[in-house]
Amino acid sequence: MGNRRVDWKIIGLGLVSVTALSCASAAWAGEKKLPVPDWALYAAKTPTPVVATATNAPAVILFDEYLITVDEQNHAVERERYVVRILKPQGRDYAHCTAYYDVDSKLRNFHSWTIAADGKQFQAKDEDYSDRGLAEGAELQFTERVRIVNPPGADPGAVVACETETQLRPYMTEEVWGIQYSIPVVTEALELALPPGGHFSDTWRGHEALKPVEVGSNHLRWEIHDMPQLDLENVRSAPSRGALAARMSVNWGQTAVRGTDAEWRAIGQWMGGLEEHRPDPTPEITAKAQELTAGAPDMYTKLERITDYIQKNIRYFVVETGIGGWQAHWAGDIYRNKYGDCKDKTTLLVSMLQAVGIKAYYFHVDTRRGFIDPKAPSLYGNHMITAIELPPGEPKGEDASRLLALVKTPQGKTLLIFDPTDEWTPVGLIRAELQGAYGNIADGENSAALRMPVLPASSGGLVRQGKFTLAADGSLSGEIDELRTGDDAQRQRISIKYSDAKELHEELERRLGTDLPGLAFKDYQFGSVADLEKPLDLTLKLSATNYAHSAGPLLLLRPRVLGSHVHSVPDVMEGKTRLYPIVLGHPGTWTDSFDIALPAGYAVDDTPEPVSVDVEFASYKSTVTAKGSMLHYESEYVVRDVEIPAGKAAEFRKLEQAILASEKGSAVLKKQ
Repeated sequence: MGNRRVDWKIIGLGLVSVTALSCASAAWAGEKKLPVPDWALYAAKTPTPVVATATNAPAVILFDEYLITVDEQNHAVERERYVVRILKPQGRDYAHCTAYYDVDSKLRNFHSWTIAADGKQFQAKDEDYSDRGLAEGAELQFTERVRIVNPPGADPGAVVACETETQLRPYMTEEVWGIQYSIPVVTEALELALPPGGHFSDTWRGHEALKPVEVGSNHLRWEIHDMPQLDLENVRSAPSRGALAARMSVNWGQTAVRGTDAEWRAIGQWMGGLEEHRPDPTPEITAKAQELTAGAPDMYTKLERITDYIQKNIRYFVVETGIGGWQAHWAGDIYRNKYGDCKDKTTLLVSMLQAVGIKAYYFHVDTRRGFIDPKAPSLYGNHMITAIELPPGEPKGEDASRLLALVKTPQGKTLLIFDPTDEWTPVGLIRAELQGAYGNIADGENSAALRMPVLPASSGGLVRQGKFTLAADGSLSGEIDELRTGDDAQRQRISIKYSDAKELHEELERRLGTDLPGLAFKDYQFGSVADLEKPLDLTLKLSATNYAHSAGPLLLLRPRVLGSHVHSVPDVMEGKTRLYPIVLGHPGTWTDSFDIALPAGYAVDDTPEPVSVDVEFASYKSTVTAKGSMLHYESEYVVRDVEIPAGKAAEFRKLEQAILASEKGSAVLKKQ
């Protein structure tokens, strides 16, 4: 998928392309000596704003300006001028200017200068620049490149200026202007120079929409002053930076239309045009799809067989150059080669479903919830998945409890959202990162931004049961059975696939060792690893020394033997004002049931009080009871949403305080 690299960087690059990249030649600054330009000298005189020192910022962007020049064929050249003052040693990272290029995106120039604190001037030489590929890993074969400068003299007090000029990809007519960083910005601007008769559209996210000033014939300029930093360094359980940072998208050419719905429609039509006829099923694909679905008793079984085939037999492998960052390969080639990237796997799924009479669509999303904003139409996004149109009346019967990732379109279609690249989530579900997020469906005139569902609490979680025996010396031994579903099963299956036996053992020790000092495994075994339709099973036999602590004739122990549902969100728990949403994780239901057989001669003298709290987005309850020589602990934690607004911080704090008190509660055993 194109624009994997779109990330809100801590370096000085505020305009991000929404396309894939590869490599090309370029001219570098070291080829000739150039004096520090006037624009850089002028910006260097800008005083450090009070907000930068007040917030202890490591650096401040003094000036960041882009000029996009578009010709009659809608091809564009982009120039950036960037000036940053380093305030602390950590601020050196912001001086590492970058430029991205490939076969379709030519890097024409890249220059960097430094004005030291004592006024001395330096220019970056060839040896100060380095190149690397953007993608790493055996499954990612890109020709995308990034050029990075490590400017000389980039020390506290110095000012670094960079200038790049890039010929943008001829088939793309959108750029995203990131206007908010983790450090303050004094002045930033975007200029768009259009050819005679050229037109544009702009959308804004996290900032009031600004009207451009016409600085020349069909030459527009947007300018912003004193943009505050987006500081998330000590903020826990918050959305990602890109979901919160302010930005603007500017379009020219065929996707430059006005009106939110019209813009999403134009984007979807552009994507649909790229993939036209690519999913057309070949005779081989048709035969395979019909073979897989032969005798399927219901819709779920039909979908499960096809999706399972693609998940297990089409390897995720990416080979991209130029427009290949957006355009899929032909379905027949994907089927024959048995590999492809996200849009390829979607293409083959659309093709196989078409072969058995089921309509499906390309659905452009981002794997980071909140990046795509329905009010800010853009090609911004990093992933392609599938929207499967269910026939009228579906899902029905038992299918209704299994096909949960459903969306209704404005036209009344029922769509099932499925990610064929995700090898660990069965059809009917979607993982947490996608739940509640938006995507853009490519459905011709019906193309639109759609919100993916937040699944019910029954869709995931953990059922844990334990039976233990406590000895008079405080040691504990027993057996635990765990059944994971939904995201909990997905994450554990990923860990199993990419870990050997030793690593899995160490992971379990780390997870359980915080609750059970002196932990020792006697045995453990995973079950139903490959069958996504079934819960992932884990059986543990273990022992732990010093679990209960003696106090004279008493033994003190925690009835909740292991596990915790506490979220570490210090600012909320301390009652500080919360500015950003609180990420909960994913909907699910987690239940624990522990039976502890008491040592001979001991009886339960005291137990923690029952706990029960229910807020709109979650609930928690726990009880500890005693019967004869057995101590029984039971709890249920239910989460109904993926994230909540900052305004619900008080309810979140109430829930967390109840969970923390419950989990720390101790039972007292008394020697008879």
